[in-house]
Amino acid sequence: MRVTLATHGGQAAALRLGLPPEVLDTGTLPANTAAELAELVAAASSAADTATGIAAESERPPTPNRARDAMSYTVTLETGGRTTVLTQSDTTMTPEFAALLDWLEQHFAQR
Repeated sequence: MRVTLATHGGQAAALRLGLPPEVLDTGTLPANTAAELAELVAAASSAADTATGIAAESERPPTPNRARDAMSYTVTLETGGRTTVLTQSDTTMTPEFAALLDWLEQHFAQR
């Protein structure tokens, strides 16, 4: 599985402008770490499918932020020829998406 994290908006938006998104290939992770990430992805995807007003599949465009300086996050999951895009913001984030985002941000910070 390939996981991509892109961030948009916020007070430091101009500093990130033009920077590529962070990319993670689970094939490079230890088995237990990849399994942990897969569980977080499944929970975030499931929560997005059931939440009202939260973007889930790639067919749904991201919803605009309604809070000034709020950040939005796009996690793109590519596995088995299928692409799923999860997009949420600081103001609409489910707890499951927050857990996935925290895990990804910690992983990318350790690089």
